[in-house]
Amino acid sequence: MVSSLPSLPSVPGTDPSSCILDAFRTAIAKRVSDALPPLTLEQAYTGVDYGKKGVDFTIALPRFRLPGKPDELAKKVLTDFQPDDFVSSITHDKQFLHFQLNTASLIREVLNQIHTLTYDSPTGKPSYGTNTSGAGKKLVIEYSSPNIAKSFHVGHLRSTIIGAFLNNLYKACGWEVISLNYLGDWGTQFGMITTGFEKYGSQEELEKDAIKHLYDVYVKVSKDAETDPTVKVEAAKWFKRMEDGDESALANWRVWREMSVKKYIEEYERLNTSFDVYTGESEVGKEWQDRALERLETMGLISDANGAKLVDLEKWKLGKAVLRKADGTSIYLTRDIGGAIERWEKYQFDKMIYVVASQQDLHLSQFFKMLSLMEFPWADRLEHVNYGLVLGMSTRKGTAVFLDQIIREASSVMHEQMKRNEVKYNNIEDPEMVAREVGITGIKIQDMAAKRINNYTFNWDRMLSFEGDTGPYLQYAHVRLTSMERKNPELIPLPPPSQIDTSSLASSQHARDIAILLGSYPDVVKTALKTHEPSGVVTFAFRLAHAISSAWETLVVKGEEDREKACARLWLYLCARDVLGASMRLLSIRPLERM
Repeated sequence: MVSSLPSLPSVPGTDPSSCILDAFRTAIAKRVSDALPPLTLEQAYTGVDYGKKGVDFTIALPRFRLPGKPDELAKKVLTDFQPDDFVSSITHDKQFLHFQLNTASLIREVLNQIHTLTYDSPTGKPSYGTNTSGAGKKLVIEYSSPNIAKSFHVGHLRSTIIGAFLNNLYKACGWEVISLNYLGDWGTQFGMITTGFEKYGSQEELEKDAIKHLYDVYVKVSKDAETDPTVKVEAAKWFKRMEDGDESALANWRVWREMSVKKYIEEYERLNTSFDVYTGESEVGKEWQDRALERLETMGLISDANGAKLVDLEKWKLGKAVLRKADGTSIYLTRDIGGAIERWEKYQFDKMIYVVASQQDLHLSQFFKMLSLMEFPWADRLEHVNYGLVLGMSTRKGTAVFLDQIIREASSVMHEQMKRNEVKYNNIEDPEMVAREVGITGIKIQDMAAKRINNYTFNWDRMLSFEGDTGPYLQYAHVRLTSMERKNPELIPLPPPSQIDTSSLASSQHARDIAILLGSYPDVVKTALKTHEPSGVVTFAFRLAHAISSAWETLVVKGEEDREKACARLWLYLCARDVLGASMRLLSIRPLERM
């Protein structure tokens, strides 16, 4: 259904057809620019900000640097003010003008837009909250990147969760996205495992769970190496043979890598994430590693220390970095440089993001600096999205190295909780799947709730509680909204939007609060693209869930005798369900329908 608002001039960078609040902001900007020449519409628009509690939008007059005092300017805007379809009132407070939107228009337009873009979207997929700002641009994003044969630890989990969010976010903003999982599948640890496998390996265990078995072998052989110096010598020989392309040294490694990737794909599926390309350190060709070294040498940046090659970045306060060991084998900095060059050749990206812990800040700064010293024109397209540590992540028994142990534990705790309500439990088709999804939602929300750079303490009780701002609470809010259709079959199907009278909602503060939040969702997505922070989307989801939960008591559907009112309320709740679901999917969470 098309908007019934009066037409407005267009402001570059806005799109009322995907974010209806752009129209309301434009109407505010037009009033202000008309009253305060030479201020242009575009300049006025940049000054329209969300208001503080109880105020829809606010303009701080001094920011325009116009001649005259704020009081005089405010007076010009307020003279001859008449409420219209967009703005119902303007109040002047010191240097500020506060604008309240027309409630009836706001609710009707927001619900119409959500319905249209969810069910009649031009792409055929629900698109409310998406935009086309990245159309024609290509992002390569590397995240998760665990080491084969080492534990998938919690640092990789954070990278996976944040990376999956960014992958979804860029796609929602119109970018073409290529997601890479850059596996730690090369290096001396494979020499260690090859040495240890002859003694500790088992084909049967390998087939059961390659990741765990290779890790066990690595732990045992590393223990041997503590007392027997020949183990490491032997391991280094094996790795040298691998680097030299010796087929007999590579055969087992290939099988191990393939089996590990297969196992990882299953684990990622549970986390609701997948990758376009599984690559790894092993795939970076020697050619570019050598050319990178040559280029840095001709630029006089390389020095020699006991046979190892160092690059001196002291003058940029980035220390000295090792590029090649004395025995001629590569290390991961060289491989990263080679890998970036190969990716540029292959993808010609507009941006490449590395989602890596803040402990690696120096490494990435060195790596980016070297690419810019090598004068690659695309070096400034690389970006490091970093994050803090997770403290104290283990199972309740106190041991966790593997992701699947954490997921199993979260699922079993949720399963126990669900069994306490027998009636509801018996109505769920697949309680184990539901328990797992709620558990994973708990893990993800705890991870994304605060700014990424903050460290946080992993807390089982807090994470899996239904009280407070937790993953289970969010799932519960979505389930409750979804149940509205089941509980009110006599109102389903709802009439088409043009036949639903929303005017009865205009007198409800609860309905108004929900509508303005729903209308702000496209802005939440745009802000997240600027900050790369999932926490803004998490905060939005909780604010929406709270606004809905405060409305249940007063905006009742079941038991409302006036059918028109009941239909309008149900429509509001279903639109809220669609937007809450969209924000959860953006965070890589699967919204549940029953629990």
